[in-house]
Amino acid sequence: MTNSPHPIGTPSAPVPPPGCPAHAHGTGRTRLLESDVPPQELHERLRTEHGSVVPVLLPGDLEAWLVLGYQEIQHVLRHPKQFSCDSRNWTAVQLGRLTPDNPLRPLTEYQPLVAFADGDEHTRLRAAVAASLEQFSRHGMRRYVRHYTNQLIDRFAASGRADLVADFAEPLPAMVLAKQFGIPADQAIPLGRAVRDMVRGTPTALESNTFVVRAMRDLVHTKRAAPGKDFASWLLAHESALSDVEAEEHLRHAMVAGVENTVNFVANTLRVALTDARFRGNLAGGTMPLWEALDHVLWQAPPLALIPNRWATDSVVLGDQRIEAGDMVMLALTAGNRDPRIRPDLSESMQGNRSHLAFGGGPHQCPGQDIGRGIAETGIETLLGRLPDIQLAVPETELPIETSFISSPLGALPVAFTAREPQPRGSGAAPAPEAQQVPSAASPSPAVPSSPAAPRRRSWWASLFGRRI
Repeated sequence: MTNSPHPIGTPSAPVPPPGCPAHAHGTGRTRLLESDVPPQELHERLRTEHGSVVPVLLPGDLEAWLVLGYQEIQHVLRHPKQFSCDSRNWTAVQLGRLTPDNPLRPLTEYQPLVAFADGDEHTRLRAAVAASLEQFSRHGMRRYVRHYTNQLIDRFAASGRADLVADFAEPLPAMVLAKQFGIPADQAIPLGRAVRDMVRGTPTALESNTFVVRAMRDLVHTKRAAPGKDFASWLLAHESALSDVEAEEHLRHAMVAGVENTVNFVANTLRVALTDARFRGNLAGGTMPLWEALDHVLWQAPPLALIPNRWATDSVVLGDQRIEAGDMVMLALTAGNRDPRIRPDLSESMQGNRSHLAFGGGPHQCPGQDIGRGIAETGIETLLGRLPDIQLAVPETELPIETSFISSPLGALPVAFTAREPQPRGSGAAPAPEAQQVPSAASPSPAVPSSPAAPRRRSWWASLFGRRI
């Protein structure tokens, strides 16, 4: 390998000689999914051994590149002509090496979604999604967040104990997004529960997926016949002229991504607030506004830790590695946020700094990121305001972390606080009558399985991009 660094993303241009490890496809590669080392620790070790771009081996002996460097990740995100989202460019797909039973298949198999589209098709689909999201009333959404947050707190306030994942972080985004999507309030909790069941990859995950798909199909049918002021109606009315199938897929995509990422975002922020005394003190003392504190959390623990779907369209040098056309390139967002070239001191606060990688970048940057931030900020602010003495009920080391290929979500967050009576009826701003009451999370729903304790088997990305049923 040459001693001098190559420009990031240089096509063709001086490349490592054939004897260099960069050409050692299938040899000297780390088996990424067969290590017992926690992802963050593994990534730092690989950074020390290989630099910012690492040769790895995936299930089925499929070769790939894991990008750990902040600048290199930004380059991939900002250059879709060099690095496509369309998995049909993958050599493994073209050669038939991606077998039906490979666990990568649900994450990578092409779907008619904006997340897999490039060029004009991406522009058309993203225009519909982005324009529809822009019509959300941010003020109205925050009003609903406060209302639903207070209702959720009222359920456990008198007990003095709660699990802030199951009792708060999970139901809140489902309720808010259902309202914004035009989904009836009584379907929100069952739908959110089905999404989370899909994410966990339980034995009933496929049944849950069927429930979500049918819910989105029914929503499209309803809104075609009687449009309203909601995301589904705006998506269908957009000049991009989405077909019913395209609308169903993008509604499902947005619901799964919105619920799962926001749940992780809320849970991660609460975990930091409850375990980092300096962080909590800065919030309580007013020296760090919550909206700035959220950025610190997004630097430390982004809801999505890895983006697996990029494929090189031509030979290119990234970092000091030569990547060939058709190679798979995966972006380790958490590792990029911890790149010592941009963050030599990880203890330094990143509050107010929004140059993190948590929402991606380039033309595929998350179009609904401010919606997730709004839910997290308003919900957490309301929660901490009502329960100012809330404390972690177990040692931090006992918090369950569910490690998967692309994220490490918090499984539970048990807390204790001074028991309080529920708020008097009518306190705070009240939403429209049809959404006054949050359905009970325990309410029966025959179409949705109830096995949340089953072990995680598939990542949420797999559920998000898996085949429709």
